[in-house]
Amino acid sequence: MTELASRKKALREQAHANRNAQENKDELSRHICEQLVSLPSYQSAKTILYYVDARSEVRTRHYLPEALKQGKKIVVPYCVEGQLELFHLTDMSELSLGMYRILEPKVELRTLPEKRVAVEEIDLIVVPGVAFDRRGGRMGHGFGYYDKLLWQARPDTLLVALAFECQLFDEIPTEEHDIFMDRIITEQTIYIGQGRRV
Repeated sequence: MTELASRKKALREQAHANRNAQENKDELSRHICEQLVSLPSYQSAKTILYYVDARSEVRTRHYLPEALKQGKKIVVPYCVEGQLELFHLTDMSELSLGMYRILEPKVELRTLPEKRVAVEEIDLIVVPGVAFDRRGGRMGHGFGYYDKLLWQARPDTLLVALAFECQLFDEIPTEEHDIFMDRIITEQTIYIGQGRRV
C-alpha cells in the first residue's frame, strides 16, 4: 500500500469512528439542512441533486419531504455498474430500500422518460463524504462514484457538502482528479471551499 493510500485509509477510519460517535444526528442534520436551503444559491437553483443518507451520514431523508414542497426539481442518485444515474423525485413513496439498505428509486420507475435527468440540468449538487478539510477537500468511500459525476457537472453548478464538524480534518490528501467543494456546511458554520480548479 502506498503512503497516500495508507494515509487515506487511516483518515477514513478516524472519520467513520468520529461520525458514528456523533450524538444528536437527527437534530444536527436538520440544522445543517436548514442552513443549506438558506443559501442564496440554493434559493435561486431550479434543479437540485440531493444524496439520500446512508449509515451515519448527515441525514437528508428527513428533510427531503420538505424540499419537495419548495417548488424545486429534486433529483436523487442511484448506482448502476459503478455509475451514478439521476432520478427526478416527486414523492418519497418513489423510494424503497435497495442495495446496502440505502433508499433508492424503485427499479420499476427508473426507466420512465420523465424520471431520467441529465447531470447538465443540475444547478446545485448536495455532496456526501467521509472526511473533509476547510479548503473544500473531500474524501469519499474510495469508489469514485461522485468524482465521476462531479466531473460531468456544469462548471457553474455549485457543489455543497454536508458534514458534521467531527468529519473535518486539517488537510485531506488529494490527487489530481479530486474535486474541491464550493461550500461545506456543518452544524457550526459554512466553510467556503476553493471549488473546482480551472
